[in-house]
Amino acid sequence: MMNISRRDKRKISASIVLYKTDPLELKHVYQCFVQSQVNFQLILVDNSPDDRLRNVLEDENIKYLFTGQNMGYGRGHNLAIKEIINQSEFHLVINSDISFLPNVICSLVDYMTQHPEVGQVMPKVLSPEGEMQYLCKLIPTPLDLIFRRFLPAFLLKKRKEKFQLIFTGYDKIMEVPYLSGCFMFLRTASVKEVGLFDERFFMYPEDIDLTRRINEKYKTIYYPEVFIVHNHGKESYKRGDMLLVHTANMIKYFNKWGWFFDLKRVKTNQKILKKLNYETSRRIAVPKGKKTDLKKNKLLTNAS
Repeated sequence: MMNISRRDKRKISASIVLYKTDPLELKHVYQCFVQSQVNFQLILVDNSPDDRLRNVLEDENIKYLFTGQNMGYGRGHNLAIKEIINQSEFHLVINSDISFLPNVICSLVDYMTQHPEVGQVMPKVLSPEGEMQYLCKLIPTPLDLIFRRFLPAFLLKKRKEKFQLIFTGYDKIMEVPYLSGCFMFLRTASVKEVGLFDERFFMYPEDIDLTRRINEKYKTIYYPEVFIVHNHGKESYKRGDMLLVHTANMIKYFNKWGWFFDLKRVKTNQKILKKLNYETSRRIAVPKGKKTDLKKNKLLTNAS
């Protein structure tokens, strides 16, 4: 049983969707939770073809759900969220390839508690080498998500700096309408109000869809005071079949929200860029993200 802290009075839950996941990777992210010294419930939703991961972790705070089918990322997390939606104050949607230090969850809980207008938070995200992962984004257009894959990178450099908000330097707390699905720290009440992940998306745009729906009712915040490490695989860039999955689901996303005529997208992006002083910042050289030395953090370097 994890140590009890004053923050345990607020119920915290988390969910990980598994699919042929490396048991060592799963054990590592579990140890990050243990080191956090908060009392929580972790729900494992296993979409693998068999249940060989069932006994990898043995803890009374863990609930294992075997689906017997690859039902997708969002649908898998929905099973977990339905289990806790009337019990937890905060819920973390997290990938198994994440590492974090003991202060992260407590810091996010404190921030969310002090800011009831915030429905979702994402910390700074680093690669295993300590480099910034630019995962704060505007609400995307088809060019940002589909067509860019087929165009030379140099043609889209300025657009990428704007879309991924690179011009901000990623060094301050800011409101962002699209936060990565690798680590979604949610106020459960916000999900209860706007709805769960849209299950028409098998994989990829479910985080865009949920974050923008939460952003319509609450603030969705990037919080760089703490960081996590993400050992991102970028499967859709490496495998042709995953590129097809990515493209098919992005088409579904734009069919839902609008391809070129998405007024909510336009208004939200304009609001965010104005808050971030984009017109002034664009005239200044884009700051290069500082590399963070992770060697001193044994808890993190074990993952990579």
